[in-house]
Amino acid sequence: MSPVAPPGSRPGRRPPRPLALILALPLLLSPVACSDRTPPPVAQPASPLASVGVGESVPQVPRMDAAQAADLVALSLACVDREYPNKPGSVLDGDDTVVPPRQRTPAFFGCFDWHSAVHGHWTMAALLRRFPEMSSASAVRAALGNSLSPDRIAAEVAFFELPRNRTFERPYGWAWLLRLATELHGWDDSDARRWGPALAPLVDHLAARTIDYLDRLSVPCREGTHQNTAFALAHVLDYALAVGDADRVARIQARARDFYLGDRNCPIAYEPSGEDFVSPCLAEADLMRRVLAPEAFVRWLDSFLPSPDADAFAPLRGPAEVRDAHDPRIGHLIGLSFHRAWTLIGVAGALPATDARRAVFRELAALHLASGLQQMGDSGYGGEHWLASFALFARLAVDQDG
Repeated sequence: MSPVAPPGSRPGRRPPRPLALILALPLLLSPVACSDRTPPPVAQPASPLASVGVGESVPQVPRMDAAQAADLVALSLACVDREYPNKPGSVLDGDDTVVPPRQRTPAFFGCFDWHSAVHGHWTMAALLRRFPEMSSASAVRAALGNSLSPDRIAAEVAFFELPRNRTFERPYGWAWLLRLATELHGWDDSDARRWGPALAPLVDHLAARTIDYLDRLSVPCREGTHQNTAFALAHVLDYALAVGDADRVARIQARARDFYLGDRNCPIAYEPSGEDFVSPCLAEADLMRRVLAPEAFVRWLDSFLPSPDADAFAPLRGPAEVRDAHDPRIGHLIGLSFHRAWTLIGVAGALPATDARRAVFRELAALHLASGLQQMGDSGYGGEHWLASFALFARLAVDQDG
């Protein structure tokens, strides 16, 4: 096979010399170089990860296209109407409350549990909005139209209004419901203009519940699973910003400052716990970069996270070991890689261009994203029913940053 000319060269012309070789020519022609016949090594730029002790190269994840979008959305489509197995999570206080999931919450009853059904719908909406030409677009539209109908959403509101369901899916599921509303807001699409208003009664109900909950919460929940307060507040704040609700923005930011402004030296050494899918330290940093002005955020981050090359930062420099991807709880650690990816990208984007941490955080995000994508395909239904959402959120963050 004949050699392929490098980009920018012309047929019949010698390929241009590498810049490093051109710069080395004077030294190669010096008396010392000619007598030794051994050119000095050309220094290669160190990768940002090498500077923090991570030796492995970062796999390059290509930007999403319509074909990849169809592959990813297939996971959410496969479970949107899959009622069983199902983990209800609601309180039962009589025989009449023992009903099939499709009767209990008719809009979001598939995908194993309510919150996974909700963010599965976000996945479908987000991919349809960005890739309307993907092969499964019509199936996605049908699924969203079926779930986001006024009568089904009215039944969801009635379910949440029952006193026994006051804490159901708080705050994680509520946050994802508001993320779905954020995606639908302002989408110039004939179907989305129906879906948004249909979902609005449930959005309004849970948005008000969230503020009430924050007013009564004395300290935040800092665990690495569904109860994490910072994780939820990032989604809720993005919703309030998207819809222009200045009062709700102010109240969420005030509570975030109450909870986290005084935090110092986040205990990264304790991350992750064995079933985490959220990084408590990075979730907090990802929230506070939304709350604080840039200079104030840098000062806060300096006291909150150690330098990426410090020993104390080591647990965040590589993906957690997943010994049983099919165990639905241990498999949470796959989702942790995606959460680390999108939060590291978010924090990097909030830092000044001169801050050396920007490049390191971006490279670490790419490393975590690649690890999660590699492992999620072998997670079985225990992972497939929810990991598409986390994978998509991370991929969108990385693509938008690039």
